[in-house]
Amino acid sequence: MTYPHTIQMVDLHGQYLRLKPEIDEAMQSVIDSSAFINGPQVKEFVGQLASYLQVPHVIPCGNGTDALQIALMALGLKPGDEVIVPSFTYIAAVEVVVMLGLTPVLVDVDSLTFNIDETLIEKVINPKTKAIIAVHLFGQCCDMETILQIASDHQLYVIEDNAQSMGAICTFTDGTKHYAGTMGHIGTTSFFPSKPLACYGDGGAMITSDPELAGRLQKIANHGQAGKYNHEIVGCNSRLDTLQAAILQVKLRHLDEFNAHRQQIAKRYDEELSVVEEETDRLLLPIVSDYTTHVYHQYTLQVLGSDARDKLKKHLAERHIPSMVYYPLPVYKQHAYKELVCFADEKRRDESGYLAKDVLSIPIHTEMKEDEQTYIIEAIKAFYGM
Repeated sequence: MTYPHTIQMVDLHGQYLRLKPEIDEAMQSVIDSSAFINGPQVKEFVGQLASYLQVPHVIPCGNGTDALQIALMALGLKPGDEVIVPSFTYIAAVEVVVMLGLTPVLVDVDSLTFNIDETLIEKVINPKTKAIIAVHLFGQCCDMETILQIASDHQLYVIEDNAQSMGAICTFTDGTKHYAGTMGHIGTTSFFPSKPLACYGDGGAMITSDPELAGRLQKIANHGQAGKYNHEIVGCNSRLDTLQAAILQVKLRHLDEFNAHRQQIAKRYDEELSVVEEETDRLLLPIVSDYTTHVYHQYTLQVLGSDARDKLKKHLAERHIPSMVYYPLPVYKQHAYKELVCFADEKRRDESGYLAKDVLSIPIHTEMKEDEQTYIIEAIKAFYGM
């Protein structure tokens, strides 16, 4: 059994073809003006994203890693201060902590949501703890209401890494709804081409409701300048170029549509693969916490059993179906960070370590066709003899 066309993890070219008239017009307008740096589209996009997220301040920058670094710099943390970070995440959140001379404290994650286990956070807080980085992994929010309460109780800053969950909504117990990235002191995001809101190169942004923080973030991203050649604080050079901003203006208009389509695909995966989960006990489907929506940047399975994940990956590859392992090693098993220790409750297993052996993300994107998904579902069922 083979599928007649190439199946993609993310079909960026197909998406471009669908949006081609809008994208081409937006890019041509930048080329015609030749305002490639800090052109009007940058300011327009920033205002549009702020309006979408219902926040007063969005500060653009060069990429998502810069956004995290600048956020930490803006908080005025000192070398040796501790920052709580999930142990199962992309390395950027830990990398920037170490680069600034701060100390990352790794906390294990929930095995079903893949997000930081909020029940473990208070157990690692001490006088050196200054901040928590909450990574909204794969498309759904962390338990931000609990995290914010812990932070308030201990006078800690909260940074949200929202690179994978733009458009997800977190509902608090009082019924109020908040977009991912808007609840902490600073939200950060990436516009890397595969992200939910994506450009055609690198780009990022920081989000805050605090005007003082917004001013510091803006200065730091622009060489620490209060005005041209007036450098008040130590900064860096990190900016969103105009071509990328023009593309993001187009993509932002379609963001809810993109998210809805991935949610529809995820719903069908849930419906079709639930029989495998129920009858074999060897497959776990992703869950959605009751306090958040999920925009499915990834649809991530847990494939249980010795070497089962790698066998399923090979089975899919033989049928020309791509899959990815996000992430094959937890942070504390990376060579550069081998001195770090993951804090996990002594009464349970190390979830980050187990997830690294079991997770497998399968194709989900804005251009996926029904017959493509049928082919993928049938291949997975066949692996389990169904």
